Amino acid sequence: MIPLGRARMVGVLGGMGPAATVDFYGKLVEETAASSDQEHVPVVIWGDPRVPDRSMSLLGRGEDPTPHLRRGIGELRRSGCEVLAVPCNTAHAFVPSLAEEAGLELVSIVEVTAAALAADGVRAAGLLATTGTLRADLYGPALRRHGITPFEPDEPGQHEVMAAIAAVKSGRAGREHGEALAAQARSLAARGAGRVVAACTEVVLALDPAQVPVPVVDPARLLAREVVRVALNAEPARA
Repeated sequence: MIPLGRARMVGVLGGMGPAATVDFYGKLVEETAASSDQEHVPVVIWGDPRVPDRSMSLLGRGEDPTPHLRRGIGELRRSGCEVLAVPCNTAHAFVPSLAEEAGLELVSIVEVTAAALAADGVRAAGLLATTGTLRADLYGPALRRHGITPFEPDEPGQHEVMAAIAAVKSGRAGREHGEALAAQARSLAARGAGRVVAACTEVVLALDPAQVPVPVVDPARLLAREVVRVALNAEPARA
């Protein structure tokens, strides 16, 4: 847990999807060393599920979500937020410039994950993510800066990952979807990945880490931990 300090208002740009937003807020609460309500981080959640599909936009087959994201970020800024957290991995293809435009400090789910992997001495990491995240190479530059090689599923495997993500978003995820994700994670581990990154928040909601032979990294958990640190002006955790 992180020592408490002066709290800054955190804006959560959520709704992408709703279940992932709920999951993230729960982790934000868990990562706060609070003994009373008043010691928790103040949070405003903008949960707009109408934001067009980020992955489809990146693949050139969908509407640009930028105007919707800009509106949400603007509402968070007008609500008094200083720190921005976005649990949706794929949205990070769009939000950095929008956060800067609004004058909010973005805590990047990509950067905190890459830094955590590097701190653990990881040299190769498998990515379970949306096709948009993979094609936009959102994690690649951050991982490579830390000397980490990213692996991703082959094309049939990626179809399985996307089917599982869609099932979570629709509320119909079953055992078969979790097993499909675990199979892809095991394949990435067999290729040399020292960690498997659940680089889509919905993946965390369906994948059982006990079925994977290497540790599964939850970027939403890492994001929550860093957001608490930044919001409370705490010192960085020692490796």
